[in-house]
Amino acid sequence: MSEKYLIEAFIEMMAVERAAAANTLGAYERDLADYNEHLSGRGRGFEIADEADIRLWIGGMGRAGVKASTVARRLSAIRQFHKFLLAEGIRGDNPSGSIETPRLGRPLPKVMSEREVDLLLALAHEEYSKSKSYGARVRAARLICLLEILYAAGLRVSELVTLPLSTVSAGETVLHITGKGGRERIVPLTGAASGAISVYLSVLEEEKKRKPKRWLFASSSVDGHLTRQRFAQDLKALAGRAGLDQAKVSPHVLRHAFASHLLAHGADLRAVQQMLGHADISTTQIYTHVLADRLKQVVLQSHPLSRAPAVKRQTLG
Repeated sequence: MSEKYLIEAFIEMMAVERAAAANTLGAYERDLADYNEHLSGRGRGFEIADEADIRLWIGGMGRAGVKASTVARRLSAIRQFHKFLLAEGIRGDNPSGSIETPRLGRPLPKVMSEREVDLLLALAHEEYSKSKSYGARVRAARLICLLEILYAAGLRVSELVTLPLSTVSAGETVLHITGKGGRERIVPLTGAASGAISVYLSVLEEEKKRKPKRWLFASSSVDGHLTRQRFAQDLKALAGRAGLDQAKVSPHVLRHAFASHLLAHGADLRAVQQMLGHADISTTQIYTHVLADRLKQVVLQSHPLSRAPAVKRQTLG
């Protein structure tokens, strides 16, 4: 059987039996074409390729600077392809079975500085004070409320936009959140966040004909509440008006800022874990690496010993 036929048969199986998405099928096809090109260059084919062929292919990607995540994805495709060849009786073994997936380094989360968060909040409050129409005032009050709650409680954006109106009231000091896996947690609110909720609710009540809504951040979307995408767009637009890099600002980055700034000011790691709703503390520990990197930069920039000494010191020994 030709290599092209085998690829087509595999893609058809993934589409019909696994209902793989079009993007996934396209990625499989490209990965298998690259794998086939590698084997052809060695005078090999899918039916006789062995573990050494696959390892050489992976090594070549590493030398070419291909990201570990891309290598892992391609290897996953090849594994599934060889399982298919084995199941179809085209091969009697799976040469990819003993090859380990490259370890993926966990990237450090992007974090905004305290000054950048202050800039965002200050501008949001300024725009609210200058809003003229009722609609503009509602939108400005809503954005302030979203920002203050997010930065005060570190909620996931999905948790934030789906806050039920029934669980929030003016002067609220804590939030009862149901997060991933149905896990419940209590998150305290700052005075600024409580005040933002009170102002937002009072602005909404200015419209006497307003009907009761299920969600705090109700909207005309299909789900009846503000969408994650719309909040992200509003936040990026605010960041642009504040002179910040829009690409570095998102609801998730603000959640990271919440955790990092708490730890920087001496908060207990376990308490931060509970507020973030992490099931495993190892997930929360990533923020300690962010903090450590910041401390290193402070030392390098500020410590007198990080610069060349004015007087040469005698080496001990």
